[in-house]
Amino acid sequence: MPSNIRKGRDASVKRAAPRAGDSPARQLAGFIVKFDPAIGKLTRSARSALRKRLPTAIELVYDNYNALAIGFCATERASDCIVSLAVFPRGVALSFYYGATLPDPQQILEGSGNQNRFVRLASAATLAEPAVEALLRAAIAQAKSPLPGDGRGYIVIKSVSARQRPRRPAAS
Repeated sequence: MPSNIRKGRDASVKRAAPRAGDSPARQLAGFIVKFDPAIGKLTRSARSALRKRLPTAIELVYDNYNALAIGFCATERASDCIVSLAVFPRGVALSFYYGATLPDPQQILEGSGNQNRFVRLASAATLAEPAVEALLRAAIAQAKSPLPGDGRGYIVIKSVSARQRPRRPAAS
């Protein structure tokens, strides 16, 4: 088998493994393909919707032990993250980096940490719901560093954990 193809949990599933020399976009695609196809599809469609909504944002990517995180940020500093996609084997969440301080009259935000709050995404259409759109507008407005007014965002692979939990749910 070629070195750039790796067998997944199911031996019939083959996918290209991202390599350090690959472009950031290709590496990100390789991280997403590790997930169940339905989760991958949701991730790609939600990411596309956020790219359209935040075209100048820099995407900071962390392929961590527990999850894949794709932050949409004003700068290359994680603290300037406005919102991120948190991708887990069983679902995708829209995570608001400073969500604890956002107005949430519909009480759709979940989580109890000091800073972060999230909304579970049933589909990419969840991003267009009025309550979620209001949260996005509020998060953009309260950002410490504003998004650039023009230009185009890009992807930065910030970290890739050597050890990771399985990206697909265990067979039941």
